[in-house]
Amino acid sequence: MKKIAIIGGGPAALMLAAQLDTKKYKVTICERNKAVGRKFLVAGDGGLNLTYNSSIEDLLSKYHPIDFMAPIIEKFTNQDLIKWCNEHEIPTFIGSSDRVFPDLEMKPIEVLNKITEAVAKNKVDLHLETTWAGLNEDGGLVFEEYEDAMFDMVVYAMGGASWKVTGYDGFWAEDFEDLDIKVVPFRAANCAFSVDWNPNFINTHKGKPVKNVALTYQDHVSKGELVITDFGLEGNALYPLSQKIQDTLLTEKSTIVHLDLKPTMTVDQIKEKYKSSTLEKATDILRADLNLDRAAVGIIKRFSDKETFLNPDLLAEIIKAIPVVLESADELDKAISTLGGISLDEIDHNFELKKIPNSYAIGEMLDWYAPTGGYLLQACFSMGYVLAEHLNGFAVSDEEE
Repeated sequence: MKKIAIIGGGPAALMLAAQLDTKKYKVTICERNKAVGRKFLVAGDGGLNLTYNSSIEDLLSKYHPIDFMAPIIEKFTNQDLIKWCNEHEIPTFIGSSDRVFPDLEMKPIEVLNKITEAVAKNKVDLHLETTWAGLNEDGGLVFEEYEDAMFDMVVYAMGGASWKVTGYDGFWAEDFEDLDIKVVPFRAANCAFSVDWNPNFINTHKGKPVKNVALTYQDHVSKGELVITDFGLEGNALYPLSQKIQDTLLTEKSTIVHLDLKPTMTVDQIKEKYKSSTLEKATDILRADLNLDRAAVGIIKRFSDKETFLNPDLLAEIIKAIPVVLESADELDKAISTLGGISLDEIDHNFELKKIPNSYAIGEMLDWYAPTGGYLLQACFSMGYVLAEHLNGFAVSDEEE
């Protein structure tokens, strides 16, 4: 029986461990933390968005690079994940915007417990507080707290480089580079971006949400809400654009994203509403007739001149496309996820590292991107499931030989 080590205890690793055929493999998870799934639990603090109940075409459109991600998601789709959850006593429901969540009465820790129960039932060994420290001269795994480290196959699932408190800090990158494996430098994704607010604006509007807005960047539109911070802007309207914004900031000192404060209205409708108002002051009209709060009005003033603000026609145009200047991403550790990781050129279509036979890498270790929420979890679960299917089939071939 071949021995497989899974290094890491996140969603990709746990799905892989739950699905591997333990009649053919002896499977061991080695996790550096005191418990598995720590980032999974942190991600669930604001609601555990597991996936989306959208068409496969819409789902795939959110991933980059799509050529790499599409075959993975298509082999274990959002509907497959929903079915898997229900089969493992994790009932789900469809919330707003087709988001899929666990049952309302089910806490994130209870979801994680059901997943780890599936792993335990599959007779997988679990070594906690076991930190990977590289390879020895014979190609064997080296751990700081574990000596029996000879395995036939290794699956690396050690995560990206955000949220160090959960143990995901990219500590492995230098060791892989020493093995001549290209690691794309980590950058923040699904993160806040800096805006040059003036002190008076921040003193008045810090922490205020700006709801029901749309952002446009390079012909890509994202809807949701924003939050004003000392640093700049953050929120689910901005996160899906982070990868493209970050790519621009690699070569530019700043970039502009266009903010639509009234995405349900056209410019002409805004003009008509404005001009039919019985109020006189522009600020009063914006707040009473166009239902824009103080923070939204403050942003308009910050990114328009006096002439524009006092001209109804120009003001209507700016409300639909405020040019907000973004200067830099927030620090890596505050990001929800990361860009970068092991270059996709370093693995084959089955996740196997080309330079290290019988070694695989899955999850956020790899250089791919998805917006926050269900897209990230869906991809990690899909990678774990698809690799398990491949390895299970590979084992059958070995026995037939």
